[in-house]
Amino acid sequence: MSPSAHITVLGIETSCDETAVAVVRRAADGAGEILSNVVRSQWQEHAAFGGVVPEIAARAHLECLDDLAATALKDAACELDDIDLVAATAGPGLIGGLLVGLTFAKSLALAADTPLAAINHLEGHALTVGLTDGVRPPYVLLLVSGGHTQTLLVRDIGSYVRLGTTVDDALGEAFDKTAKLLGLDAPGGPSVERFAADGNADAFAFPRPMLGRDAPHFSFAGLKTAVRRAAEAAAPITDRTTADICASFQAAVTDCVADRIERAIALASGASTAPPPALVIAGGVAANRTLRGRLEGLAAEHGLGLIAPPPPLCTDNAAMIAWAAAERHAAGKLEADGFDVAARARWPLDEVSAPVFGSGRLGVKA
Repeated sequence: MSPSAHITVLGIETSCDETAVAVVRRAADGAGEILSNVVRSQWQEHAAFGGVVPEIAARAHLECLDDLAATALKDAACELDDIDLVAATAGPGLIGGLLVGLTFAKSLALAADTPLAAINHLEGHALTVGLTDGVRPPYVLLLVSGGHTQTLLVRDIGSYVRLGTTVDDALGEAFDKTAKLLGLDAPGGPSVERFAADGNADAFAFPRPMLGRDAPHFSFAGLKTAVRRAAEAAAPITDRTTADICASFQAAVTDCVADRIERAIALASGASTAPPPALVIAGGVAANRTLRGRLEGLAAEHGLGLIAPPPPLCTDNAAMIAWAAAERHAAGKLEADGFDVAARARWPLDEVSAPVFGSGRLGVKA
């Protein structure tokens, strides 16, 4: 395959609790088209436990992946022989789910006699705006999800500089834990946002961790503790109290993120030969309208555009995995992986910067 030619990629995503398969086509001029994008959520399987159970997630992927692949091919009006490249998330994520998806991708690639691409889940999020909005690097990226909260300078395809990361919990996890504490439905982010719409954001004086610090890192563990203490003090909690807690929590989160992003923009402008033209937000929490609104104003103050994928492509999906593989191919930076390529529970997008708070047997934590 020539990098300048159009390419059709089948992507597979199984890093957490969504099973997804998609077919994406990238034209020679760089335009992207989603031919199919099938996602099966597992929230019902995990609801009784208040969070994702890795073993249940892996088994759920295994049960439906072949059906989803068949559906994705049918929706795309494609046969397996029409696929030029099979791509799958190889990390970071829950290792059981990653093994299911990557092993399935290997079998498809072998059956179709096509190359295999093991893709970093974070790179999928980072490059989605190229598929949805035709945006090309450089830009500043805020990646906010259940497992990750980072700011990065996306210099080019395959070239990423970490500016800041969370030193404890991811923002999506903070939303989920707040929702669980208040007895709200999962997933937590949308539930908290719904209640916050009817609440008083000044009702509770929650802390703003890391505000004003030079390094644009995040911290949400203390904020979660403050929410728990407020809920315990207000017991029994009424719907009014729940709404006020959600609104106050969301306001604190928005203040923290805006402050950290402002610092990240300043660092990115100093690290780049030209100021990055856009602020991109991706990941499940990027669907939060209050956060988007605040960041849109912040970006405008710095002469940047704010760009975010549509909400269905902010959450985990396979179209972003297929697109990341297609972009790497077009940039001449895709080396087909062998069938011995391994899944990685930890896989930082920026593998050069020193870890913020250490590493372990599985690799750099953040």
